[in-house]
Amino acid sequence: MSTHPQRGKGRPEALAEKVYQALKNDIFEFRLMPGDRFSESEIAERMEVSRTPVRQALFWLEREGYVEVWFRSGWQIKPFNFEYFEELYDFRTVLEREAVRRLCALPPLQCAETLTELKIFWIDNARLEDGKAVSLHDEAFHMALVSATGNREMARVHAELTEKIRIIRRLDFTRDDRVDATYREHAQILRAIFQQHTEEAQRILTDHIAVSKAEVRKITLHMLQQARLQPIE
Repeated sequence: MSTHPQRGKGRPEALAEKVYQALKNDIFEFRLMPGDRFSESEIAERMEVSRTPVRQALFWLEREGYVEVWFRSGWQIKPFNFEYFEELYDFRTVLEREAVRRLCALPPLQCAETLTELKIFWIDNARLEDGKAVSLHDEAFHMALVSATGNREMARVHAELTEKIRIIRRLDFTRDDRVDATYREHAQILRAIFQQHTEEAQRILTDHIAVSKAEVRKITLHMLQQARLQPIE
């Protein structure tokens, strides 16, 4: 999520932003693993910048909960806190159930028009096979449901929440059965919304998220290692 303060366009700030984005991508792509330790000097040398922008970027990442500082021994990528991720999934469920309720309350024609792009991708078009690509579209699907309510604050909070659990959600798409289930369940959610079947849509959505939440407890260091070894485009 982008919760760090507004930053200017001066060169030091631009370098810090570059380092910040690069490190976050390394975390999401498992090039930096939970528990990995490193120094500011190592990052500065690798990215060919001074330690000042590296330190600033790390402070932003620390505030967002991705890294932690170890006194006199550098920095560490935060180990997975499974309870924390489960709480995020619970919060996500609350927001998305409310979004579904609001969408079901819209006039049918307006609802259909609002969700046209989602219907085309998840129901009408041919399926994608690549798990990583599907994971990105899955994330976009859930964000689109919340954004479609027109409540910008709900959408903002949901977007920040979505980024926090992104590292977990990618692992959920390393299996073919999860890709198939995602297509099937997204289509079911959309059809229930179009028919204004609020309780059914909420139930399918809740079960859909609950499966992903359950996967959090199954994550092992081996799974993380396998994810890091997958080719990254």
